[in-house]
Amino acid sequence: MEARYGDPRQRRRPPRHLASRLLAGSVLTVFVVFFVLPVLWLLLAATKTDQQLVHGHPLSFGSWHALTANWHALTAFQDDAILMWLGNSAVYAAISLVITLCLAVPAGYALAMTEFRGRHALLVATLVVMLMPNATLVVPLFLELNAVHLIGTMWSIILPYSFYPFGVYLTYIYFTTAVPRDLLAAARMDGCSEFGVFRHVALPLATPVIALVGFFSFVANWTNYFLPYVMLPESDQMPIQVGVGSLLSNVPSFNPAVGDLAIQRPQLALATLVAITPVLVVFLFAQRFLVSGMLAGATKE
Repeated sequence: MEARYGDPRQRRRPPRHLASRLLAGSVLTVFVVFFVLPVLWLLLAATKTDQQLVHGHPLSFGSWHALTANWHALTAFQDDAILMWLGNSAVYAAISLVITLCLAVPAGYALAMTEFRGRHALLVATLVVMLMPNATLVVPLFLELNAVHLIGTMWSIILPYSFYPFGVYLTYIYFTTAVPRDLLAAARMDGCSEFGVFRHVALPLATPVIALVGFFSFVANWTNYFLPYVMLPESDQMPIQVGVGSLLSNVPSFNPAVGDLAIQRPQLALATLVAITPVLVVFLFAQRFLVSGMLAGATKE
């Protein structure tokens, strides 16, 4: 039988399997072209001079000397403005993150575990605000913050992003699907107050979703551009994203009227890498919690 039919492992694969492999290969190729190559180009662009960037091979490495020179030129722009912008972003993101966790987690728990009048309307309002583009809220926020004289202060950036509807919704879904109500009821029968149940039972179980909310909140605050651009008129208050935008206007290729304080394209590429590095570092250290947080509640016992 084996001689007649041959080794089954050596039979030709069905056309259906070949088509699926070709489809997977095509998707991976598109992913590499549109996502991996631009990031690789950005990494290599920071190691070149402006002439090498224009006339050299796009994916060639420049030199360590050019990378060092680009860093010194970048930090010399407006007396280490890039470092000041990084510090501003760190302060804004850190304070917003603390306030977000203190508000979003209890709010999600209350929506999931308690019954009160207006609960459904509040949940619907949370979903509507979560789905609205951030740019549509900038003008109302500006008018509100201007009414309380907070325009031009760091609180005009921190407070709007401290109320994080997506974080409320994530914690609501987690407490609804992943935390057994019987466990909370047992804690109440043992004499725990409602705050004690939340503090000693629900909160320790919610570590994965707290990490997930914290990461998304940090990324949203760190990459926020339009709101700080509108709210903060002074350069020394800018976060890194707005600072990189101001660097763009100082590149002669994009603004021929630039004077002596010009920024070359490799230095702009290096500034972009500096701006995204903190997010990558946080992701690398938090990815284990992020994966568990995204999978939490996916199955029920």
